[in-house]
Amino acid sequence: MNTALTALTTGFLASLGLIAAIGAQNAWVLRQALRREHVAIVVGICVACDIALMAAGTAGIGALRTAAPWVLEVLRWGGVVYLLAFAATSLRSALKPHQGLVASEPRPAHSAALTTLAVTLLNPHVYLDTLVMLGTVTNSFGHLRWVAAAGAMAASAVWFSLLGVGARALSGVLDRPTTWRVIDGLVGVVMIGIAIRLAVG
Repeated sequence: MNTALTALTTGFLASLGLIAAIGAQNAWVLRQALRREHVAIVVGICVACDIALMAAGTAGIGALRTAAPWVLEVLRWGGVVYLLAFAATSLRSALKPHQGLVASEPRPAHSAALTTLAVTLLNPHVYLDTLVMLGTVTNSFGHLRWVAAAGAMAASAVWFSLLGVGARALSGVLDRPTTWRVIDGLVGVVMIGIAIRLAVG
């Protein structure tokens, strides 16, 4: 039986697993945090975009649940396949060394904001992750879907805040390729767990 805590936790872990995978957005946030350049702007934009897309995904998939329940089933199994593929990619990445973060020239605030929007919204995977994947996961909890969505949104806020605030203090650790290999490995395990739950739910 679904409970509010289960919904909140699942939403949080599913979102965290998708967000934490190393990519252009996380590398950009880390770069800004390590150099202490417009960190609040960068983090705020990342979180705001995630919250808006997750809310749209939860609401949109909810409408489909009423109008065409079979579509939700297709999305659910498509989500299982996607999560397993995502897990496989993460686990493969965990076995390979990552490149370190490359420093570059400082940017003005407006340039940092535009770059953040670009690495967030021009990535096609963000729509699959937030609108489809997380929308499917949150709606698997029925009347508790917005609780699961709150967990997913909280994960975004926590993750990007930690990158923004903690990156400088942990710069030596975060810039090590081994650290990202560990993160990718954990992401792969989490994604497999969420895929199993989605398949049996």
